Amino acid sequence: MSRQFIRLAYVGRYTHRVAISNNRLLDIDNEKVTFRYKDYRHESQQKTMTLDAEEFIRRFLLHVLPNGFQRIRYYGFLGNRYREEKLTRCRELLRMPVCELPALDAAKDYRDRYEQLTGASLRACPVCHQGRMAPVAILPPRPHLQTAIMDSS
Repeated sequence: MSRQFIRLAYVGRYTHRVAISNNRLLDIDNEKVTFRYKDYRHESQQKTMTLDAEEFIRRFLLHVLPNGFQRIRYYGFLGNRYREEKLTRCRELLRMPVCELPALDAAKDYRDRYEQLTGASLRACPVCHQGRMAPVAILPPRPHLQTAIMDSS
């Protein structure tokens, strides 16, 4: 058995019914993973993509749920395709009144809207619930972590 097949089988065991099915993994070679995907922007064509192993694992782990969580896939009238139209039709059949949300004031901060909708303030201290939180500084985004280990000897 080739080393590539063994590595592919090894990764395949961990992908079963999580984020990518085993038959979509095509090859693992030279720190690269090749897999098949469906391109929905181009009439659902089957295409292949090759990613660095690190990037593949990063993307894969975005789909892994923490312990205790269970993935729910919506289908029927809650499926993504035509969801809005199907829900509208369900509301019509149930004779539900049309509920229109008030237009959001673009000038309002999301914290103000949250407080208006829930009655709870995001600015309240999460510990004592009496003090007010105020921004002190806004930190810039951290650069991608590719720091080299410096030899100090």
